Amino acid sequence: MGTIFILEDEDSIRELLEVVFDMEGYKVIFTSNITEFNKLHTNYNVNLYLLDIRLADGSGIDVCNNLKANTDTADIPVLLMSAHAKINEIEKVCSPDAFISKPFDLDNIVAIVSNLLGKF
Repeated sequence: MGTIFILEDEDSIRELLEVVFDMEGYKVIFTSNITEFNKLHTNYNVNLYLLDIRLADGSGIDVCNNLKANTDTADIPVLLMSAHAKINEIEKVCSPDAFISKPFDLDNIVAIVSNLLGKF
C-alpha cells in the first residue's frame, strides 16, 4: 500500500501510529528526532511523511519545508500533526499536504493518509 515515515518524539503516539498503519497494510518507518530522520529518510522509498511539529531537536515545519524544497521529495505528501499549532498558522510558514490536530481520531488519520495515498 505504501511506506509511511513517522517523525514523532512521543513514544506512545509513535507506537500507536505504527501499529495502526501496520494493521492497515502500510510499511512504517519511524524515528523520534530530526537528526536521525535526516540520516534515514533518503534510505527508503517513502510514499508519505507524517511529522509532528514540536520536536525536542527542532520543528517539523522546518522538516516539511526542507522536504518540499528538495526535488527528490517535493512531490511526496506531508501530513503535519500538532497539539499546539493551528492550520491557519501553519499555512503561513509551510505547505503541508494535510494537517491534523492532536488528539486525533484514529479513523480520521487513517482516512487522511488513505486519501493522500489514494494512488497506491
